[in-house]
Amino acid sequence: MNGIINKIIDDLISLGVTKGDNIMVHSSLHSLGDFNDKAKTITEALLNVIGKSGTLLMPALSYETVDKDNPYFDVNKTPSCVGGLTEYFRLRDDTIRSLHPTHSVSATGSNVEYFLKDHYLDNTPVGENSPFVKLKKVCGKILFIGCGLNPNTSMHGIEELVKPPYLFDGETLYTLTDKSGKQFKKKYMNHNFKGYKQRYDRMESLLDEKYLVKGKIMKADAYLMSSSELWKVAHKKLRLDPLYFVDRTVE
Repeated sequence: MNGIINKIIDDLISLGVTKGDNIMVHSSLHSLGDFNDKAKTITEALLNVIGKSGTLLMPALSYETVDKDNPYFDVNKTPSCVGGLTEYFRLRDDTIRSLHPTHSVSATGSNVEYFLKDHYLDNTPVGENSPFVKLKKVCGKILFIGCGLNPNTSMHGIEELVKPPYLFDGETLYTLTDKSGKQFKKKYMNHNFKGYKQRYDRMESLLDEKYLVKGKIMKADAYLMSSSELWKVAHKKLRLDPLYFVDRTVE
């Protein structure tokens, strides 16, 4: 197993992941190839590269199980619905999860408090206090492992700046349970996207190669993206064309 970890470490460094990085990871474990303990191995490799001065973040989204028909979120118990790596990472002893009913984030590392502590203040999926927004403020990076560029939750925060017609569909009163077991109720705006397909992969043609590096991690195609450059370029494009990052679908 040490050989596999070392290979992943080498691949991460070749891609541009460095010590001290604040990095958000989107992933598909299946894409990495056939070896045991994939989630543990890739997590250990990432933590090895960024070191104690870095911060590792992963989405712990729960919109598939927490919605207007089941408006209950428990930060300790509600599972992540966006892949095996995110659920493994959520359950680690030293991982902390932000408080948000549908778009929470898990993290470990030196800047956890900065990224997570104020997330509960938002009332939209990816608001001003979300870790996705804060990542660009510290020139963080977004790593995509075997999943392409479409599962890019940061794009929702950029959409919230422009508010394209497909984005929101009313609000829901959620019951949230925090780490200590305390419950409270809060209203959040809901995403819509009905009749539209997300096309965040179009960022590949918009970003300069120094801000979007392509490579491999084991057998997986991987991308390393500058969060601050993503926000700058995507926001400009979306203001010019509010429907640029979606396609219409047949109802």
